[in-house]
Amino acid sequence: MMISDFLNPNFGGVENHIYYLSQCLLKLGHKVVVVTHAYGNRSGVRYMTGGLKVYYVPWRPFVMQNSFPTLFPSLPIIRTILIRERITIVHGHQAFSTLCHEALMHSRIMGYRVIFTDHSLYGFSDAGSIHMNKVLQFTLADVSQAICVSPTSRENTVLWSGLPPEKIFVIPNDVDTAMFKPAVVQPSRS
Repeated sequence: MMISDFLNPNFGGVENHIYYLSQCLLKLGHKVVVVTHAYGNRSGVRYMTGGLKVYYVPWRPFVMQNSFPTLFPSLPIIRTILIRERITIVHGHQAFSTLCHEALMHSRIMGYRVIFTDHSLYGFSDAGSIHMNKVLQFTLADVSQAICVSPTSRENTVLWSGLPPEKIFVIPNDVDTAMFKPAVVQPSRS
């Protein structure tokens, strides 16, 4: 189960990563379910390309596309999806996703393996970063594994999360060179 506040119809790096990773896992024969909050009139269960099942839970975004932090009221719906879909691994995305953090905590308590992918790099000095570091220390205390998108992000995650470095892996962002090529520069005629 992939879970994050960030998913289509929004467009961004985390949204694309979840979508394409899910599509690749489906092609390999894995069952993949994605959970996110409602977007406009998009609520309930929807299917995307390749049979990807998406639960748009009936919570509206609070600020910056994040659902309102509820902690315990989210447990019944997360538990129901985990049991109904026979989930074995919960994979949360993005440090700023409250839905991700709540699902990781509930899943850990229920005995599921949890993985967290950090798509961000942030500081240690401003009030927002200090607060987020404390939240992440708490919610990532017992994750099975963590994934970062760069060695610098990994070092940052080791420092603020307290996770042992051997639990954190780097899978760098990728560029499909078949789709993106350097521009052909025409010689100037002077």
